[in-house]
Amino acid sequence: MKTYHRIVAASLALFNEQGERAVTTNHIAAHLGISPGNLYYHFRNKEDIVHQIFLEYQQFVRQRLTLADGRQPEVADVLGYLDTAFDGMWRYRFMFYDLPGLLARNPALQHDYQRFIDDELTDTLHGLFVRCADAGLFAIDAADIRPLVINIWLVVKFWYAFEQASHPSQPISEATGRRGVCQVLALLKPYVTPTLRPAFIAACARYGEA
Repeated sequence: MKTYHRIVAASLALFNEQGERAVTTNHIAAHLGISPGNLYYHFRNKEDIVHQIFLEYQQFVRQRLTLADGRQPEVADVLGYLDTAFDGMWRYRFMFYDLPGLLARNPALQHDYQRFIDDELTDTLHGLFVRCADAGLFAIDAADIRPLVINIWLVVKFWYAFEQASHPSQPISEATGRRGVCQVLALLKPYVTPTLRPAFIAACARYGEA
């Protein structure tokens, strides 16, 4: 692995373990056994590293929420979207510990984050729900889809911060993320049709084991 990608991978691991604020570029360099100068050759500062990790998260979401044009969503697609919510929350969890603070400290990240959410992700999720409704997987009025999408994103965006505030003595774990997905499932439950219900119940049991 090239040094550039080693820095990104090590930073993600350290940010997830210790929180982004607690980790400095010197910590990252020492963890990798390289000089600070070598790190600065690839990244100007920690904010640049955080921005690059966000771009990886953005690509992760894009790939996992893609549905070929003309193909109707299937039950497996809906379950895949739920897994994406969990996988993204857990793999890039440091970004959700204090997202407003993270964005305030990083103008470039704030710009790209807002553009991704406002111009891409919201429309992508809205389009997927429309297609799922057309395929008979959800029974939902067209006017209710965008509010539901926003509510789902609010849960994903603030779930870890909510858990930290509610249980400050408990460390963030995979079980924390699964509880977040259970909240998403609760939002979806009123709209599930008989076609989707057996798989939906199975998904609830799988994530509810947390």
